[in-house]
Amino acid sequence: MPEKKLMELIRRLPKVDLHVHLDGSVRPGTAIELAKQQRIELPEKEIDKLLPHMQIAGECNNLEEYLEKFQLIGPLLQTPESLELSAYETVKQAYDQNCLYMEVRFGPQLHRQLGLSLDQSINAAITGLKKGEAAFGVKANVIVCCLRHHSTSLNCEVVEAAASFLGKGLVGIDLAGDEAGYPAKLFEDVFALAASKRLPVTIHAGEAAGPVNIKDAIEKLGAVRIGHGVRLREDPDLLAAIAAEKIPLEMCPVSNIQTKAAASWEDYPLRDYFDRGLSVTVNTDNLTVSNTTITREYAILADRFGFSVEELVQLVRNGIEAAFLGEEDKQALKRKLETFVLPT
Repeated sequence: MPEKKLMELIRRLPKVDLHVHLDGSVRPGTAIELAKQQRIELPEKEIDKLLPHMQIAGECNNLEEYLEKFQLIGPLLQTPESLELSAYETVKQAYDQNCLYMEVRFGPQLHRQLGLSLDQSINAAITGLKKGEAAFGVKANVIVCCLRHHSTSLNCEVVEAAASFLGKGLVGIDLAGDEAGYPAKLFEDVFALAASKRLPVTIHAGEAAGPVNIKDAIEKLGAVRIGHGVRLREDPDLLAAIAAEKIPLEMCPVSNIQTKAAASWEDYPLRDYFDRGLSVTVNTDNLTVSNTTITREYAILADRFGFSVEELVQLVRNGIEAAFLGEEDKQALKRKLETFVLPT
């Protein structure tokens, strides 16, 4: 198939994005406007000059260097209005890429510098997503993140707050941050509380540390999805078990290369995982930080790994099946996907 025709098909392909961070997806122009409104000084006032402070240019050395790109945006997202606007615009960006459904995650404890309560920060994000959903027709829900460098008490506060929004625009809970420095096993008490609240759990694991974190995320923290999971291949027995149990992997190709979760595109295991029958899903991670879109992620798979359009459709199906949604909502998304006519 000619490349131009393939790219047009990928652009039109209905998609889902289960792993996208709110604070990593704020548009630079919006950051400038928020800074003006809040009288916060930025290092630059023009988009092209501000971008290097918010975006990875090429590659970086590790996850820690990648996470430095979040520092600029944090002070700008401390009000209900800024959180709501950023969430709304994240849905708009998904709509522009023909994304049907997204789960947007953020760490609500990071947005309390000006006195917001956890409930207020979560509510603001949900409000923005739901306004975006109404405006653009992209179904959108929140996943809240506990943070690895936070205390058990701070993370348990997040769990308690999340439970009050479950089914009201919030669909799950996550553990994010410095995986290598804070392994999954340290958070058993936090996620025991999450289990008691019946919160669906996805955990960042197998990105900056090895497969033991994936194993512990499932067995000790109750994860039913794994964020990234790139290093799963280092434990063949665990890989076989996850394939058999159909535990989804939320892989984020561009980000995974940038953070050195895989050394290069030639080393990236997504194609191998897919061929082995794992439930692989494709996601963006951070639209701005990684300078990506969900369309770009799928196009890379076609270009670098030879994914056919039929295989790309299967990846979307995997994402729908893995979503933290009820069966009725999943079936509605599948029906929309079925309207996509494959080339003959």
